Amino acid sequence: MIGSFTYENLPCRVVFGSGTLASAKAEVERFGGRRALVLTTPQQEAQGKSLGAALGPLYAGLFSGATMHTPVEVTERALAALKACDADCVVSLGGGSTTGLGKALALRTGVNQLCIPTTYAGSEMTPIVGQTENGLKTTVRDAAVLPETVIYDVDLTLTLPASLAATSGINAIAHAVEALYARDANPVTSLMAEEGIRALARALPAIAAKANDREARTEALYGAWLCGVCLGNVGMALHHKLCHTLGGTFDLPHAETHTIVLPHALAYNAPAVPDAMARISRAIGAADPSQGLFELAERLGAKVALRDIGMPQSGIDKAADLAVTNAYWNPRPLEPNAIRDLIARAWAGEPPGTAKAAA
Repeated sequence: MIGSFTYENLPCRVVFGSGTLASAKAEVERFGGRRALVLTTPQQEAQGKSLGAALGPLYAGLFSGATMHTPVEVTERALAALKACDADCVVSLGGGSTTGLGKALALRTGVNQLCIPTTYAGSEMTPIVGQTENGLKTTVRDAAVLPETVIYDVDLTLTLPASLAATSGINAIAHAVEALYARDANPVTSLMAEEGIRALARALPAIAAKANDREARTEALYGAWLCGVCLGNVGMALHHKLCHTLGGTFDLPHAETHTIVLPHALAYNAPAVPDAMARISRAIGAADPSQGLFELAERLGAKVALRDIGMPQSGIDKAADLAVTNAYWNPRPLEPNAIRDLIARAWAGEPPGTAKAAA
């Protein structure tokens, strides 16, 4: 039976398809932009310059210093660049790092944003920005950081290596998984979450088998969009808290961290969320969703151990302590010893839910 719920549709325009990058200039003009600062990572600087040329007289400059976890010092440099070129809006081209920088600038200045994702991060659809300062990552939820327009161009994802597509895609799945058992979950978001998980779980193995499979790339981008919408509409719980803690404290790569932690966080919460587990089971075609997601990562060739992406064994206790600091909602109460065991299993690369001796 459907009970009472609240659903708020976030005001974001989406342009989806192939070749849609060509509409960037028109989309900037649509929200009244006159001078656009293009944002990229150092690796995508050339793409940023090409986009700037396509923007013509709207192009105010390029800042190519975006990096993961949105360090405050990088935002300060980008803010200086924004002011120096007298830009009144930003165009973020890239993955979650670039999107995060655009959001941080919007939070500081109120500038409008056009976001053009080249991965499956999904953060472009959320009013959430995570920022790192002095080794700690904190998140802010504010409508001011939601991009005005998002352009999804399948063509831009065709060159995303299959290995990055795998971790980026599972990162997106994590958004939908937590949306299914969020405190403010609702039937509409749950429909999108299950469909987003299904689309990505089907597309990612096809991409791994044939990197230039346009149909699979399209389905993956569609799934990432749905998963991002879910994250933007409901709250977060243990999985995202753990990943923000691990990423900010040990400077771990964002998508890889989500890929490794997801099966373990889901196994921890499983006893408290039977309905969500049933939906995930249907979406990925596995009787045990936690094990199924772990095996999906293995099948895609993704790393499944935190030790393999740079986390020291000595950090397990610190991470466990931080993960239960500052109370937050989770469907299962946070038990310090069980959380430590979860992190230890993820560090070692063991399957979710198996016994783990003290590290």
